[in-house]
Amino acid sequence: MLLAVVVCGLGYAEGARLSRTLGGWQVICWALLLSLPFMLALSLYLAPASFSGISVPAWASLAYVALFSMLIGFVFWYRGLAQGGIAAVGQLQLLQPFFGLALAATLLGEQVSLGMLGVTVGVILCVAGAKKWAR
Repeated sequence: MLLAVVVCGLGYAEGARLSRTLGGWQVICWALLLSLPFMLALSLYLAPASFSGISVPAWASLAYVALFSMLIGFVFWYRGLAQGGIAAVGQLQLLQPFFGLALAATLLGEQVSLGMLGVTVGVILCVAGAKKWAR
């Protein structure tokens, strides 16, 4: 897990640096192209024996996540990192899961435990403290 966090952070930082010169859409497209051989091999290795059990809504959901959440979302993400600064915008992303938690509770009626709220407040305080003392 720690290796994934480090690699992801390095990828974000390098992608933001590259997007200053290439642009956000070129950076994510090159990243996807370079990862294609590995991902294709992994997909073929892990593919189910039959795709008949996968419903149309599941395929549509996969297409939505691939196109909007990953490709188009990363275009704006890299632009934001390049314009707002890698460290500042990266810290704000730490708050994203908690906005999702609030939306899930508000829109879907999900139960939010006291522990979830405690972790949320802790992360918000860490982000605010890092922004304050980084100056």
